[in-house]
Amino acid sequence: MAKQFKVEMPPEVERFFDAAEAGRWDELKGLFASLKHRREGPDGNEGLRTLWPAILETFGVAEVAHDWPAQKLLDYGDAMLDSLRPGMVYVGGTDGGRFIPTLLNETSDAEHYIVLTQNALADASYLQYVRFLYGDQLATLTDEDSQQAFQAYMADAQARFTHDQDHPDEPKQLRPGEDVRLTDGRFQVSGQVAVMAINEKMLEALMNKNPALSFALQESFPFKSTYPDAAPLGPIMELRAQDVQTTFTADTAAGALNYWRDAAQQLPVGSDIPADQEVLRAYSKLATAQAGLLAAHNFGAEAEQTYRVAIDICPDSPDAILPYVNLLVTQRRLAEAVPVVEAAVRAAPDNQNFRDLLDTLKKRVNGT
Repeated sequence: MAKQFKVEMPPEVERFFDAAEAGRWDELKGLFASLKHRREGPDGNEGLRTLWPAILETFGVAEVAHDWPAQKLLDYGDAMLDSLRPGMVYVGGTDGGRFIPTLLNETSDAEHYIVLTQNALADASYLQYVRFLYGDQLATLTDEDSQQAFQAYMADAQARFTHDQDHPDEPKQLRPGEDVRLTDGRFQVSGQVAVMAINEKMLEALMNKNPALSFALQESFPFKSTYPDAAPLGPIMELRAQDVQTTFTADTAAGALNYWRDAAQQLPVGSDIPADQEVLRAYSKLATAQAGLLAAHNFGAEAEQTYRVAIDICPDSPDAILPYVNLLVTQRRLAEAVPVVEAAVRAAPDNQNFRDLLDTLKKRVNGT
C-alpha cells in the first residue's frame, strides 16, 4: 500500500506488523495505541493516515483471536460465511461480525469473498483501502460518491431540523441522538447517528454501482432503508433480495425464529465466564437485527419472540432490550414493557440507563 500510494511507512508500522505476524499480543496492543495516538494528533503522519485501515483491520483480527475461545470463534465465523452464496459481498458491522469473517475468509481454502464494513464507508481513507483491495472485483466508491452522500444527508437533516423548529407540536423528525445545530447561520451535524446515516447512503450507492452483485449484511447499526428488500440469510440478512415480496413469507419468518431458538440451545447461556459473555453478546446482536427485520416486514409475533430469544441469550444487552421495549411502547403495551426492564435492571444493576427507563415506564403506567 505504501508503495502504491507513494507514502512513507513509519518504522513503528513495520514493528506493528512484525508483532502481529509473530503473535506478540502485548507488544502489538502497545504499538497500536501509540500509532492511534500519533494518527489522531495535530501532526499526524500522512503515511500513517493512508495505511490506517490496514492497521486497524489487522489489530481487529488479532484482538478477536485473542479474546474469543478458538472453537467459538470458528463457529461464529463459519455461521456467517457458510450462509453466503458464491460471489456475495459480505458487509460486517460489529467487531466480531467484521473481523472474524475477515480472518476466516483470508485463511480458508474455500471461496474468498469481498469483505467490507458498514461502519467506515464515510471515511475517505477506508474507501481508498477498499479500492486497493477490491478495485478489480467491483465498482468501488469515489470521493464524489462520498460528497454526494454527505450533501444528501445534510439536505435531509436540515429539512427535518426546520420541521421540528417550525412545528414544535408535531412529532419530532430528527432521530434520537442525531445532533443537528444551526450555528452562525450554518447547519452542523455530528455524532454516531449522523455518521451512520451517511454510511447508509454510501452502502446504497455501492449497491447501485454494482447491480449484478448480491450483498449480505451483519449490522451493528440498523440501516432501515435496506429493510424493504432484505430477507433473513442464516444469522444475517441478504440485501436487495430478489422477489422479497413473495419469498419473505410467514414460513420464512417462522424459519428465522426457529433458527435462533436452535442456535440458543448451542450457546453457553447463563455462563459468567468473560470470554463466553463476549460470545453471547455477539449472538444476541445477530438475533436482535433479525427481529428488527421481521418487525419491518410486519411479522410482529415472530419479531417479538426473536427479541425474547436475544434477551435470553444476553439478559443485560441494551441492543436487545431497548428495541424490544420500544416495540412494546409503540404498541402501547407499557405494562408489559415494565417487567422486561425490571429483568434488565436485575441483570445489570449498575446500568443507570435501565434504571431511568424503568422509572419513566412506571410513571407512564401510573399516569404520573
